[in-house]
Parts: sequence; structure tokens; C-alpha cells
Amino acid sequence: MNGALVLTADHELATSTFAARVAASARANPYAVVASGLGALDGPLHGLVAELVHRLLVEAEHDGVDRAVASLLRHGERVPGFGHAVYPDGDPRAPALLALMTGAGLDETRLRLAKDVLATVGDRTGVAPNTDFAIGALLYAAHMPADAGEAIFAVARCGGWIAHALEEYSEAPLRFRLRAAPGPAAAAR
Repeated sequence: MNGALVLTADHELATSTFAARVAASARANPYAVVASGLGALDGPLHGLVAELVHRLLVEAEHDGVDRAVASLLRHGERVPGFGHAVYPDGDPRAPALLALMTGAGLDETRLRLAKDVLATVGDRTGVAPNTDFAIGALLYAAHMPADAGEAIFAVARCGGWIAHALEEYSEAPLRFRLRAAPGPAAAAR
């Protein structure tokens, strides 16, 4: 658990961190900064991915690894917990967390199944796991509820968001005041 918290505390300007910085730029108090980060964290593309990974692992346990992975790929769905915009060759946090899980007293059968899913997806797609896969595997191997991943991620990020807020408070206010660019329909009016 400590490894998951440390590895996810901060990571550049992810969506939730950017939202927190925008709030801090407007001089929102630290509670509102964290609330902004939490709002952006909620969703299947950011904070809820570990829950989707957990669901995949449960399906792999019941239906078999090949069938669970093939079902996603056959329907053209993205395999949750794989690929990362910043790390096309693989998120270094994933193998670090998976390594910490080995020998940590987790359910070894479930941990092996997670590694089988990882290998199968890698063989079929060539896409490497990200930290969400590792957190989902942690949830699964520790018999934690599927939705605990969002809490782990959020608790870890709170410290990072506060650090970003403190940095932002030292900058000029409202640095993120963007302008809307008119689209083709607006320009035609």
C-alpha cells in the first residue's frame, strides 16, 4: 500500500493535477484545490481505471485469461490499465509496484493471474501496463473492494495537489485564463 501511495502521489500535470493548479491559480483555498482535483479524478478515464482492471481480473478468474482478454479485444474495447500517453514504451510505476507486491503477503494465486493477464495483453497488443493496472492488481490480490483504487489514488494525490497549490500560490494569479477560439460555425456568423 505504501508503494502505491508513493508512486501515485504526483505525476506531472495529469488532468486532476491540472484542475487543482487552475483552482490554486484563482487562489482557491487548499480544501477547494483538493475538491477540484477530486472532481477531475472521478471518471473511467482517470481515477476509476483500477476498478475496471479489478473487473477484468475477476472475469479472467471466472472465464479464463484468454477469454477475458479476447472478449475486450474482439469488441474493440481498450484494455483497462494498459497504455499511457506519457509513456508509450511503458509506465515505469507499474513494474515498480508489481515488484513490491511480490512476497508482500498477498494472495499469490491472484497475483499470478494478474501477471498472466499482463503477459497475455502484452503478447496480443504489445501495449505495456500502466500504474492503474498495478493498483487494480493490488486490489485484486489483497481481496480489497474494486472501488478502493479510486480512494488509494485520491489519498495519494492529495499531498501532490497541495504541493502543486503551494507552488501555484507563489506564481502570478489566474495564470490559466484561457481564451476560447471560435470554431468554424462561429466564424461563419
